[in-house]
Amino acid sequence: MEKLNYEVLEKSGYKGYILKDAPEKVLQFGEGNFLRAFVNYWFDVSNEKAGWNGKCVLVQPIAPGLAKLINEQEGLYTLYLRGTENGQKVDRKRVISSVSRCLNPYEKADFDAMMEVAVSDDLEYVVSNTTEAGIVYDPACQLADEPASSFPGKLTQVLYKRWQAGKGGLVILSCELIDNNGKELLKCVNQYVDQWELEAEFKAYVNEQCTFCSTLVDRIVPGRIRDAAEVARLEEENGYTDPLTDVGEVFGVWNIEGPEWLGEKLPFQRAGVNCIVVPDVTPYKKRKVRILNGAHTGFVLGAYLGGYDIVRDCMFDDTIRGYMNKMLFDEILPILPLPKEDVESFAAAVQDRFNNPFINHELMSISLNSTSKWRARNMPSFLEYVELKGQLPACLTMSFAAYIAFFSNDIQELTDAGLVCRRPKGNTYVCSDDRWALEFYYAHRNDSVEDLVHAVMTNEQMWGQDLTQVPGFEAATVGNLKKIREEGAIAAYASCL
Repeated sequence: MEKLNYEVLEKSGYKGYILKDAPEKVLQFGEGNFLRAFVNYWFDVSNEKAGWNGKCVLVQPIAPGLAKLINEQEGLYTLYLRGTENGQKVDRKRVISSVSRCLNPYEKADFDAMMEVAVSDDLEYVVSNTTEAGIVYDPACQLADEPASSFPGKLTQVLYKRWQAGKGGLVILSCELIDNNGKELLKCVNQYVDQWELEAEFKAYVNEQCTFCSTLVDRIVPGRIRDAAEVARLEEENGYTDPLTDVGEVFGVWNIEGPEWLGEKLPFQRAGVNCIVVPDVTPYKKRKVRILNGAHTGFVLGAYLGGYDIVRDCMFDDTIRGYMNKMLFDEILPILPLPKEDVESFAAAVQDRFNNPFINHELMSISLNSTSKWRARNMPSFLEYVELKGQLPACLTMSFAAYIAFFSNDIQELTDAGLVCRRPKGNTYVCSDDRWALEFYYAHRNDSVEDLVHAVMTNEQMWGQDLTQVPGFEAATVGNLKKIREEGAIAAYASCL
């Protein structure tokens, strides 16, 4: 069977939208699964729905990458968006044609090609997702390097070439999963401008004519299909092979921090995709962390002790689902600084996302580093609720007891791999967290419930404060932990409803 390209696709009888030729308007650093299931998908939909008429040139951030394969397929690849919407199973296929080519700048010809794109009149945007470690300043990078090893170094080279050619500024959309990603990227570029002693006029161009946007991206992208039988079935259905096949969840949202005019310039609003330009992305980051991530950390530890192993199965348990929804809609949403409709819509999508029939999201993988996760994701909601309402939120309070229970349930031993505990149904599990936190729980393995709760809540290394100062919290946690140990976590969750 032939590998996907435009000729093979035409022979296959594919009836979906395809755009073969268009100006290259995007220079994209990153060619991995996430960007291809997220950014390139949305530009593809914008071509179809908004007449954007643009292509993306991809750039490998590091030397080994997908350039050869992408170019062999003329930029085409198959994307499956899978999940549930309004309780209904969804499995959508789309061949993406918004990518023109992929460059490997570690080869001389492709480095020169990248610089040709840099000075193009068609270029409007730079997009990046070079992992959390990508936005770093490396003083070893030099202007004469071909290319600079760091992504900010490469971007500085691109912008300097463009400025030298007298071309207008670009919009830079950073998708790395760090706080203030756009601001951090601009900071690194300015460091290179100073280190390389570039002209003051160029520094003004970078800071005044280019628009660096911090963005928040949200889509789960499993990427490859790993089941060989399913791969064979899809190839037979499609009439071609495609080693670049990508898979993402149906849900997707992109919040971009930028000036008002950018919302009109970007094609996404006209295309009807879930992307908004806002003056400050911080509330939307808070929305994701408090609702999506907070829901995970809030219910999975007790659910695991209650016998469940993956997120989807938890959504079929009326008690766990009811507990999660009460935590979200009664305790977390009312204190978020966003419009009620906005946060309720986001929260409603969470249940569909957790019920995704195509993703086996293991509770133990979510349990990693739960101490810092409860502090970052759940504690702010808990404390703000107490301050606002003058009482304890039942489900968030219970989630803290479930956290303690998970790290203290019939402790067996402390190994290099982590803290080994025993589940109520008999099997052992390994808690993974900061070593000091694991050593703390091991040292307190023989404590009474009262002594353990007091030790945990007064551990300021864990929480940055003494949680026994929250009125009624210590006594409630003692009662909740006893209930979990004596009646089981599911019964404890039910007591909150």
